[in-house]
Amino acid sequence: MDAHTALLEQEIAHLQHKLKLQQEHINTLQAIGTALSAENNLNKLLEMILEEAKRFTNADGGTLYLMSNDERFLHFTVVQTDSLGIKMGGVQGAMTWPPLPLYKTDGTKNQEMVAAMCALSGEAINIPDVYEAEGFNFEGTKKFDAGTGFRSKSMLVIPMKNYENEVIGVCQLINCIDPITRETVPFSAEFEASALSLASQAAVAITNVQLINDLRELLEAFIKSIASAIDAKSPYTGGHVRKVAEIAMLLANEISECDEGPYRDIHYTYDELNQIRIAALMHDVGKITTPEYIMDKSTKLETIYDRIETVKTRFELLKRDKKIALLEAKLALSDASEEDTRFLDEAYANDIAQIDADMAFIKESNIGGEFMSDDKIARIKAIAAQTWHADGQTLPMLSENEVYNLNIRKGTLTEEERQIINYHATMSNTMLEALPFPKKLSRVPAIAGGHHEKLNGKGYPKGLRADELGLEARIMAVADIFEALTASDRPYKEAKKMSETMKILSFMVKDGDIDGELLEFFYKRNLHLKYGINELKPEQLDIE
Repeated sequence: MDAHTALLEQEIAHLQHKLKLQQEHINTLQAIGTALSAENNLNKLLEMILEEAKRFTNADGGTLYLMSNDERFLHFTVVQTDSLGIKMGGVQGAMTWPPLPLYKTDGTKNQEMVAAMCALSGEAINIPDVYEAEGFNFEGTKKFDAGTGFRSKSMLVIPMKNYENEVIGVCQLINCIDPITRETVPFSAEFEASALSLASQAAVAITNVQLINDLRELLEAFIKSIASAIDAKSPYTGGHVRKVAEIAMLLANEISECDEGPYRDIHYTYDELNQIRIAALMHDVGKITTPEYIMDKSTKLETIYDRIETVKTRFELLKRDKKIALLEAKLALSDASEEDTRFLDEAYANDIAQIDADMAFIKESNIGGEFMSDDKIARIKAIAAQTWHADGQTLPMLSENEVYNLNIRKGTLTEEERQIINYHATMSNTMLEALPFPKKLSRVPAIAGGHHEKLNGKGYPKGLRADELGLEARIMAVADIFEALTASDRPYKEAKKMSETMKILSFMVKDGDIDGELLEFFYKRNLHLKYGINELKPEQLDIE
């Protein structure tokens, strides 16, 4: 073999080795890219980016910066130096160092700090020795070296650009270590090219995670704002949504952590618990469509205002008319005997007493606190048949609509108003099913929409039966009813004591309305007391 052939073979071997290294480099970059794209925790991702960049370029240390939203600062996010054992930021905790300004106080670009210059120019900066570099201010670096005995030498500063070619951060690497001599050497052009490629993948990964986080925060803020709007819609139900969510999460967390009993095999993931929480916050979203005068109807005659005041005015006018009639009768009988006068006064007094008694009965009936029996309904109709006079007209004491409302058997709502109230569940289903929830929240409509369903199929809006209702919807039902019974801010009812509440819930179990096994778990695990101690009045806590 002649010298020329030997030299040629040596060059071929060198090229093959170089190609092999490049292929390994490409494979490593692909593996890093896959790992970066799979990480959803931003702090872990940032730490991973710096660690991979250091490993890829044999760097001893490095700093990762992220651009501020106003693009005027670089924020420290991760700082590492292997030889000094320094590891800050990332999963270690937030950095507290002040950010690097990209602009001076006079508004000109900060071209003295290498990281700032890299962010502003969007170009990589490769410095063989920072102590010999011109045009940059490395006073801080030199001060750090003096205090630690470290010697900063080679530096590679890489911009991280997203898919729109915008700089979102900077990766600054320090001291490239020769793997054989362990000496600090400059970063090679090959390392620079590889670092740029890695930085591009890192920027895409960061952008994706930030976008996911932003969307998650947007959804969370939207849900909370809707929940607040529902509570704010009525001054009497403020906090209902929050409290239902609190009770539901007490139950869900306890079930998930319990290793015995009927729920021992149920262990919710973080995402599943979050799905239940969001369903609880959204369970009454349909009430946005419910008129306030129905939602807040505290008495039978209430619409925009309580019409009992109008009825009282009629009765006062009727009493006035009786008084006028008495005086006119006395004037007509100016020579009447004392006995005649006494008879007129007694008749008047009896009339006034009856009017006052009728008015008191109507006021009592208007409250809606007691069941309206047939005899009470008959009395309302008898009162309505009486007349009063206004503007020359003879009018009934009660209008047809007032009679209809006063004769509500139980509560303060007419059947039509109750249907409007119940319609909120249908609207909740319609609104939630129209929202494109992500896969992790795909069951929110079913969970939230089932809080008025009953195991016996007599609930609404879909009339689902026990085998069609998941555990989470049953949790919602118990939470909603328990909160409603114990609430002290409803104008149409008094807050129930704990003993009364549990008794009512027990009756609902017997009627097939709610899950008895779940209610027993709620009671035996003292979840009713955990909630009550924080949210109820002391006098309501009458059981242990």
